[in-house]
Amino acid sequence: MGMTEPSWGRVAAAAALLCLLAYLPFFRLPLISDDYLQIGLARMYGSWEGQKTLFADALYRCRATALWVTWVLDHWFGPVATPPAAFCLVVHFLNCLLVFALVREAGMGGWVAAVSACFFAVYEGHQEAVVWISAMPELLVFLFGCLAIWAGLRWSRGARAWWLVISVVSYGLALLSKESAVVVGLVLGAYGLAGRLNWRRWLPLAVGMGVVAALYTHAIFVAKQSHLHFNDGTFSVSAPFLATLLISTGRLFWFWGLLALVAGLVALRREFGRVLWTAGIWIVLTFLPYVFLTYMPRVPSRHTYWASAGLALVVGAAFVKALPRLTGRRGVLVAVGAAMVLHNCIYLWTKKLGQYEERARSTEELLAYSRRTAGTVRVRCFPYGSDIVFYSLEIMQGRRREEIELNAEAGGEAYCFVPGTK
Repeated sequence: MGMTEPSWGRVAAAAALLCLLAYLPFFRLPLISDDYLQIGLARMYGSWEGQKTLFADALYRCRATALWVTWVLDHWFGPVATPPAAFCLVVHFLNCLLVFALVREAGMGGWVAAVSACFFAVYEGHQEAVVWISAMPELLVFLFGCLAIWAGLRWSRGARAWWLVISVVSYGLALLSKESAVVVGLVLGAYGLAGRLNWRRWLPLAVGMGVVAALYTHAIFVAKQSHLHFNDGTFSVSAPFLATLLISTGRLFWFWGLLALVAGLVALRREFGRVLWTAGIWIVLTFLPYVFLTYMPRVPSRHTYWASAGLALVVGAAFVKALPRLTGRRGVLVAVGAAMVLHNCIYLWTKKLGQYEERARSTEELLAYSRRTAGTVRVRCFPYGSDIVFYSLEIMQGRRREEIELNAEAGGEAYCFVPGTK
């Protein structure tokens, strides 16, 4: 761009401002459905006394970091939405800086890295991971997984041994955050094959991560008889994963990614191939753990968080390298950059915020009904699982389970959620 390379401080300031601009309106949201389940599980598993039980649970030991964080925040502040929402936004900000670090580490240049980080900060497609407190594992697995990759690359290029320590520790925390951490070794391996690394350092680290990931995956499959997601229809190795991958990638690129793709191919042609190759490998590998889901034909918003870093690279490269060749005017860059930020933010504020308010309405109405009800709380219909009813009433009002009657028969007053009403 004919300018001095952006500093860490300036990128951090820009990313922080954009994160606040995009997500500050969401701080008015109350706790939403599964947030109560997460708090309830954190109270069960998050304390020191609960660790033995936690690590005996095949599903939730893979979400240990989120349960530990939730336990601490609940212990300090109680069951309120603002502290965990603020924590999630801070982690999202840190993840933006990791996007900057990894894109620059891949040799794409400081300005491409900076624009990628800024786009990642406001991109609406992965908003569920940032807004929904119970999606915290997505943020944490990205944080620790990308830190492991970045530190591993630094170590492989001759940096001091403490980068190796950071990589190994971060990888362990990533595995305790979400099952998708198994791709860390694959991503590091792909980076290594494409980069100029000291193979005596890089290869043992990548292979070691691969072996640990294999053992970790084996432990999950061994416990599939008791693992919730193997028995509730959420996950199946026979799922149409290829169709899910293609649909999810197409949705990921709509529509700023598609515009960036066209601009890059028209203006840069073969030069853009390296960007697409790097981003494509990243997107495919980070989507892989999620394309075996069975409850919908595409990867949900919260699960696109990791893959959207690949999209951010494509947008960043097109904005910095292709757009100046197509237009030659700085004013056009400013206008397109402002349009990207405003489009994503306005969509979040006008479309997504209302959807989250509607999601929260069922539990908010249930709690209001319980407050004005003496004795047994009768619930006739509820859009989420019974655990949400029990945990929300127990956490917020101290109701015991024997005070709650689920699926109450018709006749007599009972709470029944009616979608689309106010």
